[in-house]
Amino acid sequence: MAERRTTPRREFSYYMRVVDDETEQLIGHLADISPRGFRLDCSQSLPLNKDFRLRMDLTSEVADKPFITFTARSKWCKPDSMDPFVYNVGFEIISISMLDGKIFQTIVERFGSPETRW
Repeated sequence: MAERRTTPRREFSYYMRVVDDETEQLIGHLADISPRGFRLDCSQSLPLNKDFRLRMDLTSEVADKPFITFTARSKWCKPDSMDPFVYNVGFEIISISMLDGKIFQTIVERFGSPETRW
């Protein structure tokens, strides 16, 4: 499949949980990140083109607040090439507040390693 991403993706070097903001269920852990989206490592496959209201828990070294919330759309899902019990799921951020968007950008810059290709 041809790469359609317009911004480079960075591997994520920090353990960060992402949960469903409505159900409090763990969706996955951040695996890589870009200014417009991210990839999660998940324990189950997720439906494509579904909008999720997500919450990313933060530490004090990232922001003065305990979490950010945003809406993201699942764009692709495939089994992990190394672990048969993990699914890699790509998301595009659809909606985020200005303040939370600035925090998300800080996370990209601070914890994302140099550009990678998936």
